[in-house]
Parts: sequence; C-alpha cells; structure tokens
Amino acid sequence: MKIKEITSYLEFLAPLSSQASYDNSGLIVGNADTVVTSALICLDSTEAIVDEAIEKGCNLIIAHHPIVFSGIKKLNGKNYIERTVIKAIQNNIAIYAIHTNLDNYRYGVNYEIGKRLQLEDLRILSPSPNTLCKLIVFVPETHSNEVREALFLAGAGTIGNYNECSFEEKGTMTFKPLEEADPFEGEIGIRTEGNEKKIEVLVSAHKLNAALTAMRSAHPYEEIAYDILPLKNHNEYEGSGMYGKLSQPMDEIDFLTLLKKEFNCGIIRHTSLLGRPIRTVAFCGGSGSFLLNDAKRVKADIFITGDYKYHDFFDAEEQIIIADIGHFESEQFTTNLLADILKKKFPTFATHLTGVKTNPINYF
Repeated sequence: MKIKEITSYLEFLAPLSSQASYDNSGLIVGNADTVVTSALICLDSTEAIVDEAIEKGCNLIIAHHPIVFSGIKKLNGKNYIERTVIKAIQNNIAIYAIHTNLDNYRYGVNYEIGKRLQLEDLRILSPSPNTLCKLIVFVPETHSNEVREALFLAGAGTIGNYNECSFEEKGTMTFKPLEEADPFEGEIGIRTEGNEKKIEVLVSAHKLNAALTAMRSAHPYEEIAYDILPLKNHNEYEGSGMYGKLSQPMDEIDFLTLLKKEFNCGIIRHTSLLGRPIRTVAFCGGSGSFLLNDAKRVKADIFITGDYKYHDFFDAEEQIIIADIGHFESEQFTTNLLADILKKKFPTFATHLTGVKTNPINYF
C-alpha cells in the first residue's frame, strides 16, 4: 500500500479544503507514491518522534500538528523544526499532518472529547458557512434511478444523520440535435419532446467533483443539463468546536474533578464558579477562545479549551465558566482517534501510537 492510499482516505473524511487559512495540513515530507510499511501516530512531530519511528520501523509519521507552519528558507538544523525535517528525509520517513481539517470534521478531535465526557446530543458549536451546494440534474426517466444511485455512492444526498436524501420532479424537455450531435434519442435537425426527471441533492463542497464524475458516468446524454447552486446554509455537521449535554446535571466542583481526571490535567485554570449545576458543555480542542460567544449563544454552562490568555478570561462576564485544561491535554486523544479510523478502514495495516510525550509544558 502506498502513502497516498492512506492520506486520500483521511482527506476524504477531513478534506484539506476545510482546514484554516493559516494551516499547513497534508503531506509535508515524503513522496505520496512511496510504499508504506507502518505508521507512527502522534500529536507533534519532533526529533524524538522521528527516532521512535526509526526504532519501530515506521516510514510514515501521522501527526496532528504540522511540523512546518510557515516557509523554510534554509535547512541547516538551526532549530528543532529543521532538525526534525532533515532527520526524517535522511531516514526516508514521510511526515503527514491532519490538523484543523480534523478539528472541523464531524467525528474528529472534538467528537472524541465529547465521547470522553460521555456527553449526549453532540452538535457543532460554530458550523462552517459556504461549504454546501445543491446539485440539480435533468435525466430521462429510464435512467433516473441509475443516476441517483451514482450520486449517493459519491457522497451526495447527505443531510445530518440521513443519507440518500433527494428530491425528484417530473417534467417535459425539448431538444433539437444539431449536425454534429450524437443524440441518445431523437433525430438530427428535428425537435424532440420527452419525459425527464429533475433530481436535486445536497453536496458538501469537497465531494462535488466526485459527485459530478459519478453523474457523468451514469448519465446517458452526450450533453448533460445540470445546475450547481452555492448555498448560504451553514453546514451543521462541519465546523469548529462542539457542545452537548450531560445525562444528569453535575455540581461544578464534581464536574471539574471529572474533567481533571479524564484528561489527566496538571491543572485547570478557570473563571469564578457560578453556583449552579453543569448541564450543557461547550468545548474545543487546542486553542478555542474565539468560540466563547458561540458557547454563550448555546447557553453552555462551561466552555472547555486550551491556551486562554489572561485578559480573555474576563470575557466570561459571569455568564459562563471558562476552563482551560491545556492545549496538549485537550487534544491528547487525537492519536487514539486516528488509530481507530485507520484500523477500521485498513485492518491489516500496522499503526503504532507514540510512546513519547511531546507536551512541552510541565507542571510543578
């Protein structure tokens, strides 16, 4: 199996197009056509991680955080980034990063956090705009089922927890084949009428090309009439952060104790307790302070994330508890998530979870 077979599947779930503008997810070091022996999964790519990959015989590192965020003008080993890249290249080890695109994936980083807290009714906290479109295709009645099935197989027609969603409407079409046409039916130079169906499906932007390819393969016409309509609807199943509910309300101290235990936090930095039970929990792995207003909007009792700045804590304004559990701590189970994803798709492929703790922060 080649590296690109693994990365293509990961990008099918968490497309690179959904990553943040500042991000650098994807294959950072290595050739996609290289045959992969086994993969080492980690949160951060460091020299110690490359050493571990060498020791375990892995020629692919799958990391959450990209080792390279901005451009590198020289590779002379003056910092840990350059040294890591040099060591990986010298030992024929590829490095792949799946960062904010995995954060924005419905069953990605934040879903894993929600599962760990046993939250119910998990929803995206800040749904992504401009990521949905409507595909409308006109097809003869005799081939409508075939075209519709092809669209479904390509990933079109998904609305939340429902697949194979479509709308059909019958109508009458007309056409007149010109001299160089090769019509499916009708004669050159003669206007023809026939029965068609209009099929409408929702498509996520990153699946649109696959849906169009499938549509063309199943459609009998030489020239296909279809429309692509960008939608302003928010995609409720792609975006930043999540929120959910506890099955039963919890005392604030009891919940913070649970949080500290589940995420093995050295410390939790939090705003003043409000003296009311915790029921609705909002959260974002990594640095999520930009989502505080969204957490307030859904009336969350607590907002969990990492990397909170001193002055930003004041923004809680006694409306919500902010709990900073640490960047590493909030994302540490991403490695388990990636391992589970790969084992389910490629059951015979060898994946290894790193044994190296890459958290640069220690607590005294």
